[in-house]
Amino acid sequence: MTRRLSREGAARASVAEEAPSGPSGAADRGGRHLGSGGRHRGLKLTAILMASVLVAAVAFVAVQVLRLQANVQTMPLNLGEGQESGLPVDSSTDPLQILVLGTDTRTGNTGAFFGDESESAGEGNSDVMMLVTLSADRENVTVVSFPRDLLAPLPRCVNPETGDVSDAVELGQLNGALGEGGPGCTVAAINDITGLSVDHFMMADFNAVKELSSTLGGVEVCVDQPVNDEYSGLVLPAGTSEVAGDQALAFLRTRHSFGDGGDTGRIAAQQSFMASMARKVQAEGTLTNLPKLYAIADVITRNLTVDEGLSQPTELLKIADRMKNVDLGNIAFVTVPTVPWVEDPNRLVLDEEAADPLFEALREDRGLTEETPAPTPTPGTSTASPSAAPATPEAPAIDPASVPVLVINATTDTTRAAEMVQLLVQAGYAQAAPFESMPVETSQIFFGTGYDGAAADLAARLGVPESEVLFDETAVGIELLVGADLATGSKVVVPPLGADLEGQTADQVTCQASSGF
Repeated sequence: MTRRLSREGAARASVAEEAPSGPSGAADRGGRHLGSGGRHRGLKLTAILMASVLVAAVAFVAVQVLRLQANVQTMPLNLGEGQESGLPVDSSTDPLQILVLGTDTRTGNTGAFFGDESESAGEGNSDVMMLVTLSADRENVTVVSFPRDLLAPLPRCVNPETGDVSDAVELGQLNGALGEGGPGCTVAAINDITGLSVDHFMMADFNAVKELSSTLGGVEVCVDQPVNDEYSGLVLPAGTSEVAGDQALAFLRTRHSFGDGGDTGRIAAQQSFMASMARKVQAEGTLTNLPKLYAIADVITRNLTVDEGLSQPTELLKIADRMKNVDLGNIAFVTVPTVPWVEDPNRLVLDEEAADPLFEALREDRGLTEETPAPTPTPGTSTASPSAAPATPEAPAIDPASVPVLVINATTDTTRAAEMVQLLVQAGYAQAAPFESMPVETSQIFFGTGYDGAAADLAARLGVPESEVLFDETAVGIELLVGADLATGSKVVVPPLGADLEGQTADQVTCQASSGF
């Protein structure tokens, strides 16, 4: 009975809906049927519109992904004879090694300082070589820079474009492997050096740096003195500036103006630039902002050559997802330990004793940023090199109150100088006084004539290593340069692998020292 009544009610409702809607219509008098029918049609229309929007959105995403994929150029991952590429990796969950190469071809260059596009062809040499390792637990990122002047064993490689076979050499310049067989040959060389099996590579040219820095809205950099480099075209005032486009490229390629005028100074500037870029990307939420992320992906895919495993834009997005929440203090930029080559001091070779623990940590998927107190020198013994200062009679135990100490704050914490002065005063250094300076990474002690013993005592108290205690004939007493490794606490901290590694973490703001060239 209930079912029959329902059917009859439905029939009456259908008749009522078909009735005229004018003043004499039944539907108009009751009002309910007309309103209900309008709502049903509205819901149907809304559903159709929503479905259309969703279909359009999916189509848009598909078109954009296809567009990104069409941008990508690929080359083989590993061209080393006798080497096998590692097992397939899951970019979301597995430890991941990506070799990032910057080429010195002129593609995308204005020609103002580095030559015209027509001056080079092919891949050229690798101007930048950085091995990026992402840990499986998503908590650590390690970026290892390899100097372009590094001499290392080079494998026999087959050039995928020409079919030419390069000879294996016992000791060749690492950045030349790119010209022998493309990025896959450099991957094979890095595998031999590190004992790893690199999973992917990304190779960029000049244009990638210019466009990416501009897409990010500039990257902040710092120099301790004004720079006007006639070789690279870099022009910067002292202090902090934002660079983009040609100036960003010049900052990354400058070698005459930084450090000792060699490749190590340039690497330090590159690491500082990338650390600054990581801070900006994380502060602005770029990796969770889809329009910004797409803009970056568009720049990257138009300007990169990658291995086939990275040719899908979704793989790049997986890597971005892994990076977005990594603590800046756990992103470490280090330079592979090297020593000058005995036959030519302008070339470098691997410092195997210092490099082996680094490579072992990468193979075991361990981060580098767990901090431990530095070894404490024995109080009362000089940590300075015997040739670092004029010979003076061995001093007895030094009364701290008699030692003038200038505390130079070179951290990003403006209160740190006052904190250190208070610590020293409490320890008996009554003449401690504060001073502010540009940020640096490593703490140092400079001492004047007659203060080597006092410098040793202070170094022992603060854990400053021997290599950072230096004689300075202009110093009056002792100058304590408080760097990022002494930004907190009362002891210098160093990575667990020891003080052999040079570099910084992404949360450290560093300022490039002028070479004086």
